[in-house]
Amino acid sequence: MVSVAQVWDWLADVPDPEIPVISVTDLGIVRDVGLEGETVVVTVTPTYSGCPATAVINFEIEKALRGHGVRDVRLERRLDPPWSTDWLSEEAREKLRAYGIAPPIDGTRAQGVVAGRIKRLTGAALVVPCPRCGSDDTRAVSQFGSTPCKAAWQCNDCLEPFDYFKCI
Repeated sequence: MVSVAQVWDWLADVPDPEIPVISVTDLGIVRDVGLEGETVVVTVTPTYSGCPATAVINFEIEKALRGHGVRDVRLERRLDPPWSTDWLSEEAREKLRAYGIAPPIDGTRAQGVVAGRIKRLTGAALVVPCPRCGSDDTRAVSQFGSTPCKAAWQCNDCLEPFDYFKCI
């Protein structure tokens, strides 16, 4: 018999197909793991409804569990609450930075609070530190990056291009 804790450990080794340096648990899309008899039930919230990697993520989760001897797997999709970049773990943010992707600036990382709500800065007000040299002297090149969840940026100091993981 498998334990819920063991399943979480196994899922921590399942990489995100678009950003393989982080796992599906680092990303925060695995919302719950449960056991119903001998069936392992994994609840997943996609990053957004049109994410092209959702089917691959589900396949990789099931493949990983079956590779550990789990015969009965059920994946459930949960859309409420919707996924947010706030769900990225601190470890995931550091892994992104080390990989050369600027992590999202959101939630507790926002630069202010307006009327009791988090003020998420976008556009010209957004300062995205370069993941390579740490400079704040960066600029947006395009709202479209290597995947739908990223935008293209460039550092004005080291001149390196980099992806910024968009705040959702």
